[in-house]
Amino acid sequence: MVKKIQLPLQTASLVVGFMVWVILSSLMPFMKESLSLEQGQIAWITAIPVLLGSLLRIPVGYLANRYGARLLFAISFLILLVPVYYISEATSAADLMIGGLFLGISGAVFSVGVTSLPKYYPKEKLGSVNGIYGMGNIGTAISSFGAPVIASYWGWSATVQLYMVLLAGFAALNLLLGDKAEPRVTVSLKEQIKSVYKNERLWFLSLFYFVTFGSFVAFTVYLPNFLVAHFELDKVDAGLRTAGFIVLATLARPIGGWLGDRWDSFKVLLVVFAGMTAAGILLSFSLSIHLYTVGCLVIAACAGIGNGAVFKLVPMYFSKQAGIVNGIVSAMGGLGGFFPPLMLTLLFNLTGHYAIGFMALSQVALCCFIIVMWMY
Repeated sequence: MVKKIQLPLQTASLVVGFMVWVILSSLMPFMKESLSLEQGQIAWITAIPVLLGSLLRIPVGYLANRYGARLLFAISFLILLVPVYYISEATSAADLMIGGLFLGISGAVFSVGVTSLPKYYPKEKLGSVNGIYGMGNIGTAISSFGAPVIASYWGWSATVQLYMVLLAGFAALNLLLGDKAEPRVTVSLKEQIKSVYKNERLWFLSLFYFVTFGSFVAFTVYLPNFLVAHFELDKVDAGLRTAGFIVLATLARPIGGWLGDRWDSFKVLLVVFAGMTAAGILLSFSLSIHLYTVGCLVIAACAGIGNGAVFKLVPMYFSKQAGIVNGIVSAMGGLGGFFPPLMLTLLFNLTGHYAIGFMALSQVALCCFIIVMWMY
């Protein structure tokens, strides 16, 4: 019974983690107005949680293998109570950056489930299992849509404090229902890294996830403020559109895992990167909200399917080092979401438009397409 509930429990825990991870980007239009934030400050405030959330995924993946998902989820959520409360009391950009740095812990918990859950399922089901767990991405949609609605009535500070209730509740749930007998891996972190870092497949998979998951994260944190500033949409409307992007990417993820189980994951990735190449070109030339919406939805579908397909390949190639490899690959995916918002802001300040940034995305996706074809 305990083993059967680990997938729904860990998926729900990831939903909460991702809800907390995007607090700042979801509420940025309100914070910008309240604290008189500049565009450069906004770019850093929304990018900082992504940075720490990415880098922490490597040690968190290792620790999940060593101590189990039960303790990792519970301790992470209890620690997060402090930065969430600190953000709710913020009075400056510096406060939001400090709180956002520690908020990265909530993004790092992704490594817990992808390390723990393969212990409970046979290899032929891992694509689907990781795809279902990856649907925890829906947490970003819940925050992107729900937080602005609540903030429009209660204010952004009270909205942030509501997240503390969720964190405390899920810390208790994991302590009560988590698997105390989860198999442990006691090989040292140094030994695990030494056993995989020379394997070229690790770095190719990291690159693929850098582009697919990185695109998902970058659009998630950038869209709410971008749609308000660039297309002059209402704050709640921008949140709803962002939520639509996230929902599509999230629903596509288990489809990517299922397709990876049913057919060759490399064939799936060929279609994914071809689609992202075309969408990046469209976004670089789109002047209307309608064309921009089409481009974003193609990116969402391709990113979601690609995320599922990549994590089908990880346990196939690295069954004995799944913890550390999951940590490295997912860390690279998070870093893929850290750089684009900063690059887009910089390019916009230099050129007055975003075309070069979106064209860069299409060319990186094209490089991945060529590498996948070579590997296949």
